[in-house]
Amino acid sequence: MSFKKITESDSNYNDLEKKSTKEIIEIINNEDKSVAYSVEKVLPKIDQLIKQILKNLVKGGRLFYIGAGTSGRLGIVDASECPPTFGVKDNMVIGLIAGGDKAIRKSKEFAEDSLDLGWEDLKKHKINGKDSVIGIAASGSTPYVVGAIKKCNEENILTGCITCNKRSPLAKSAKFPIEVVVGPEVITGSTRMKAGTAQKLILNIISTTLMIKMGRIKGNKMIDMQLTNNKLINRAENILIDELKISHSQASKLLSSTGSVRKSIEK
Repeated sequence: MSFKKITESDSNYNDLEKKSTKEIIEIINNEDKSVAYSVEKVLPKIDQLIKQILKNLVKGGRLFYIGAGTSGRLGIVDASECPPTFGVKDNMVIGLIAGGDKAIRKSKEFAEDSLDLGWEDLKKHKINGKDSVIGIAASGSTPYVVGAIKKCNEENILTGCITCNKRSPLAKSAKFPIEVVVGPEVITGSTRMKAGTAQKLILNIISTTLMIKMGRIKGNKMIDMQLTNNKLINRAENILIDELKISHSQASKLLSSTGSVRKSIEK
């Protein structure tokens, strides 16, 4: 069957500019409610991809997210939150965006239109067969992403993708595709909305599950989190109080001596 971009389909709502604020926010909220159900339908695909990535991570491999525009930014957000949340090294989960770091804040014209630049960006990180790459593109047709995934396949590098269209070039290229179809956006083609929300939900699922399976969580607590501000230090102390059944002063003293929730528990 032919490839149809549902992400570019005409909105189900007309004359948005004539609607009241209350009407607009209710429309957006009602559409957002459907996103989690769309993600639920692809949980088996997410499960398959996570299991494959985990095999590589335990061997010392890395996870790369690669995307353009909103998709690229979402990958960078998820990757950047892994070290402080789970205490992993900065280079375990890496987010790449078409146009480089400058494109995180400001769109870079035509950066996503090259089939070769995605692979070039991956090569800068000395990507290898132990690594895994997830291409993120709502449309499923972004050249920067599709080209990178195809090249990774040629180099026997594990590939997955998150896209919001069925039978897209990206989904056909990735070894473990996730196709989460959320339907037309409230504003036609504005994939920063439902498509972006779906991508964010799936990225949360992937990274969180991987870190749990790698032993970075005890029970339901972040025992490897980085203690980089007072809020996190207070959270760490409360974990120790709960886990070790000690007083706040004891927890504070113990944490000061070890600098780590995990070390404090294992001491």
